[in-house]
Amino acid sequence: AMKLQSPQFQALFTPGLRSVAELFEKKNYELRIAGGAVRDLLSGMVPQDIDFATTATPAEMKEMFTSAGVRLINNKGEKHGTITARLHEQNFEITTLRIDVVTDGRHAEVEFTTDWEKDAERRDLTVNSMFLGLDGMLYDFFNGYEDLKNKKIRFVGKASERIQEDYLRILRYFRFYGRITEEPGDHEPSTLQAIKENAKGLAGISGERIWVELKKILLGKHVNHLVRLMYELDVAQYIGLPLDGNLEEFDRVTKHIQNLCPKPMTVLTSLFSVKDDVTNLDLRLKISKEEKNLGLFLVKHRQELTKAMGPEPLRPYQDFIMDSRESNTSSKICELLKYQGEEHLLGEMQQWTVPSFPVSGHDLRKMGVSSGKEIGAALQQLRDEWKKSGYHMDREELLSCLKKL
Repeated sequence: AMKLQSPQFQALFTPGLRSVAELFEKKNYELRIAGGAVRDLLSGMVPQDIDFATTATPAEMKEMFTSAGVRLINNKGEKHGTITARLHEQNFEITTLRIDVVTDGRHAEVEFTTDWEKDAERRDLTVNSMFLGLDGMLYDFFNGYEDLKNKKIRFVGKASERIQEDYLRILRYFRFYGRITEEPGDHEPSTLQAIKENAKGLAGISGERIWVELKKILLGKHVNHLVRLMYELDVAQYIGLPLDGNLEEFDRVTKHIQNLCPKPMTVLTSLFSVKDDVTNLDLRLKISKEEKNLGLFLVKHRQELTKAMGPEPLRPYQDFIMDSRESNTSSKICELLKYQGEEHLLGEMQQWTVPSFPVSGHDLRKMGVSSGKEIGAALQQLRDEWKKSGYHMDREELLSCLKKL
């Protein structure tokens, strides 16, 4: 049996957790850390959020917490068996062990159990199906720890059964594959077969849920391997990707973009050939307005807005920003530079501050230009001169320029 005593594990024992543990111990209810947090701890990472599992029912937990004067946070998890308690400024999400009675590929109806293995059995992947006692003891019914050490991603039990319980698990398989494995292409053939046979089930999953998973896949490892797989296994068409996605361009862009911290949409746009590809993605996945605009921007400008030859390669991008009337153009241009793999220019661009035009209508009035129309025309002329100078001319230079004009 394996016992974990790492500093990351020790660090979890806040005053809040100690109090929670004490309450459960007093009542003889078992309490263990579950799922993703166990996987992270075993990988030597600090878990982002921690889920707990227990043999106590929601009613027993409520009774126990209430009589101890602990505040319960009402979020709608109770019918799934989750109670959230707040102690010492910290929330604890604790879920009763359960078995799925009926599933429709999206939601499950559950009944409670005290059998840890039965609960582990309904989890998606072996690396997510482990429990950790508060004494550091590992409970691992499906060789999740072995798989984690060997960097293998496998479904718990039969892949097709797990997938049919919730079709989103197809994308979760890809996401964890991109997070944990070393090599692309290390899949069990039966798993790929199960994904292919069940891909159509993704049509019934909401766009929002799909987009959450897809974004993580796009920023993970092996992304071009995984997206190719989505096409080979018929997954792509059910999650809003174009049928004729441009996989060559996708390969080209993903080669250099991973280290540049791109937005998911920047990576994804390399699959798209036309504006409609962005619109169709939006119809299926309900992406944000900002994401949609970024996709449209990249499709439109990725070919013709490129660096200049000569001493000022950034100029075309800077001119574009200066001519733009929108507030977030700079951030779109940075995404475009990532897309184009221009790492060096991206660094320069991030250092560049958008200069503000030094002359105002007020300056021109002081010089005796009175009509609004003339002021507008003069400002435009000066702006053009300023632009030609690479935005270097100051107010004095521009105004003396106006005298010549």
